[in-house]
Amino acid sequence: MPVRPETGVPRRPADASNRRRRDYNRAVSAHDLSCACLAFLIALALPAAGAAQTTEADLTFHQQATRALAHGDVDAAEDLADSRDPSDPAAAALRARLLMETGRYEEAEALLAPVAGASPGTVAGLEFGRLLITVGQVDEAASFLEAVIGAGVSTPDPLLQYYGGLASRAAGGFRRANMFFRGASRSLPEDPAVHTAWGDLFLEKYNYADAQQSYQDALALDGEWSPALVGLAQVLANAGVPIPAGGPGAEPLTARGAAERALAIDPTNARAHLLIAELELADQNRDAARESIDAVLDHNPNHLEARALVAAIAWLEDRRDDFETEVEGILALNPVYADAFRIAGYHVARAYRFPEAVTLVRRALELNPDHTRAHADLGMHLLRTGDEPGARAALERSFEADPYDVVTFNLLELLDQLDEFETFEEGDLIVRLHPDEAPAIKDYVIDLAQEALDTLSAQYDMTPETPVLIEIFPRHDDFAVRTLGLPGMAGALGACFGRVVTMDSPRASPSGSFHWFSTLWHEMAHVVTLQMSNQRLTRWLSEGISSFEEKRRNPAWERDQLIEFLSAINAGNLRSIAELDSAFTQHGLGLAYFHASLVVQHIIDAYGEEALHTLIRAYGDGLDTEGGLERIGLTFDSLQASFDADIEERYGDLRSALADAPAFPPGEGDNRLELLRGLADEHPGSFQAQVALGAAARAAGLLDEARAAFERAVELFPMTVGLEGPRGQLALIAEEEGDTERALRELELLLDHDESSPETARMMASLADTAGDDRRLRIAYERLIEIDPFDPIPHQTLGRMAKEDGRTEDALRELRIALALGPVDRVATHTDYAEALVAVGELDAAKRQAMLALEIAPTYERAQDVLLRVIEASP
Repeated sequence: MPVRPETGVPRRPADASNRRRRDYNRAVSAHDLSCACLAFLIALALPAAGAAQTTEADLTFHQQATRALAHGDVDAAEDLADSRDPSDPAAAALRARLLMETGRYEEAEALLAPVAGASPGTVAGLEFGRLLITVGQVDEAASFLEAVIGAGVSTPDPLLQYYGGLASRAAGGFRRANMFFRGASRSLPEDPAVHTAWGDLFLEKYNYADAQQSYQDALALDGEWSPALVGLAQVLANAGVPIPAGGPGAEPLTARGAAERALAIDPTNARAHLLIAELELADQNRDAARESIDAVLDHNPNHLEARALVAAIAWLEDRRDDFETEVEGILALNPVYADAFRIAGYHVARAYRFPEAVTLVRRALELNPDHTRAHADLGMHLLRTGDEPGARAALERSFEADPYDVVTFNLLELLDQLDEFETFEEGDLIVRLHPDEAPAIKDYVIDLAQEALDTLSAQYDMTPETPVLIEIFPRHDDFAVRTLGLPGMAGALGACFGRVVTMDSPRASPSGSFHWFSTLWHEMAHVVTLQMSNQRLTRWLSEGISSFEEKRRNPAWERDQLIEFLSAINAGNLRSIAELDSAFTQHGLGLAYFHASLVVQHIIDAYGEEALHTLIRAYGDGLDTEGGLERIGLTFDSLQASFDADIEERYGDLRSALADAPAFPPGEGDNRLELLRGLADEHPGSFQAQVALGAAARAAGLLDEARAAFERAVELFPMTVGLEGPRGQLALIAEEEGDTERALRELELLLDHDESSPETARMMASLADTAGDDRRLRIAYERLIEIDPFDPIPHQTLGRMAKEDGRTEDALRELRIALALGPVDRVATHTDYAEALVAVGELDAAKRQAMLALEIAPTYERAQDVLLRVIEASP
């Protein structure tokens, strides 16, 4: 029976999710109160604090100053500041800004304090407030920021509204900041600084669409506005989709491309350098990341975020003393800078070391218990360790302080949904399934996951920490939110965090989109190898092992990427093994998985299973890939050389069959068919030429010629998939000609390489059923269940066959699932189930099933016979 484990926290009222959604919608809605009404209310509470109406000269100064800073023109900025009296708030703010950007915080404070003290509601007060926050004087900063906010709401002056927005964001007031920036953008539509600041606000709250629009609005006004380029780069880094090219022949804009464009304009732009450092860290290129961080610290040795990244790298490299020393230096600058720990926790989590991330973020909260982002991060990290009650508590606290954070809101909504899932605890597993799907897939999930855990634990001589939590979602966006906090994650099917596995259910995408059995096996392999390496396995090796283990469990589960892989070799653009990690953060993920799996297979074949195990454990000992390879007597170069030779020996002929592709001429009809015949004769070793000829001949009704061409194609490259491939075409031709045995033979061979084609399996099932071929019918229906377990016909048929073969436990499972899904012939299925129950001695249950059959069909003889047998056998 399904059970719901104790959560350890009180169950919230049923309407809690709706209440939170209402709170969130009120928080982000632009129509709760009009801007004018809200401004009036704030103005009553916050007087103008001595701010004067800005003049045309003030506006011009602002535009020139922000442009000089955006273009990295320090000389122009200094000249502009010198053009005004030192006591002028705008001039003092600009001078202080230049000092702050080079880390000269004490000089900036000395310059700003008297000016901001005299005019707290001005831009000088804004910069002074932000400076005080930078050095950890948060309470002291509040009065200056509130003065700037008060100045903004007391007047329709757009420049003061812009300053009010910046001050509100610094003070954590998203809603007020949004109001200010909206008003400023309406009055100053030609000011890229306003659009960029608004974009930064959206970016902070994960509203990538509006952030992108604001940055593009700024760049439409000034294509060299480096802060907008960096903001756009951060959108691209998080959203993951390049922006289409702006003109013919132009490459789509990527995160790195946008950041590099910003640096070409302003080489000292810290945000751009640090974004590139983040990208390098994601690819595990720590040396390259350090170069970007050093570029920031050379310009500003007191840059807190850059120094936090230095500390994060020290932790990642297990240099704990260096980490503590760096943090000590950071806290000397800002005693309450909890991000020193939070940022390290973020990067440690990106390296899949989630328990360590939890430890680091807890240290952040010890330093600053009110750090809203740290509570949100803690919730995310705890989710990935499987502590859902702890995660909920952290996320609820974060949401109470900041109801605008989309990720926090999404995660809490997801936890509410998970409360409605059915939970099954069995063996080493805790499995959570949607109640609509549990009857169909529960047995398969538990049996396959436990088999994988047992098999792989023995294979790798590793006893993983259990229980393993498995959550399967019928909506892909729910899986994405459970994994990353945001919908999307196009192309991803599953994720493993060590003791937590999340994945799509077969209903999360169209039938045949993926093979859910192999996906679950893949993620369970991650459970073993991630724990075996202390969560430190590099991405390419981790994915390569899991992909290889899919194929080892069932050769038909191998990913269909061989043609793409060999074509990449022929084109000379296959990445080296040393570069494989970077392939997992770009397009072409499928090829990267397949490539990595072949490398793993080569390591096992050439150097033995123990060599792979030693390499995995080397990561747990703190070594990188180069150090791990050295431990087994290899280098990247020697591994690459032996791998290349192995691939050529195994696939050289297949690679040649793909390399000898002619240029196909345009045209239609008989003329094209003649041209293709000539090309096929000229290139007898070309797979593509034979396939093209076969397709043209079949379209012309020349089945003999088509069959001959497809047979040559299969000889050249047997491992093709899909009915549209040459072997599938041979099956279709055989079916047209009434040669059922040939069609079934081709389909069976096709399924040896085709993991996720429901069309192939259904065609084979139909032909096998007609031919009375139970062996092939069973193969076809078992494959269908591995792709789409929600079709009752395979379960009903397999249950009947298992009952007749004496495989009673299999029969009970399949027939129970068929009845839950609604079989086509419910009477026969109830009766089959009753007969299977009789075989295991469950007479009362058998009687109930027989009665259910007879309620539908009172004269059904087989059900009557079962009922009579039950009555005779009962005490």
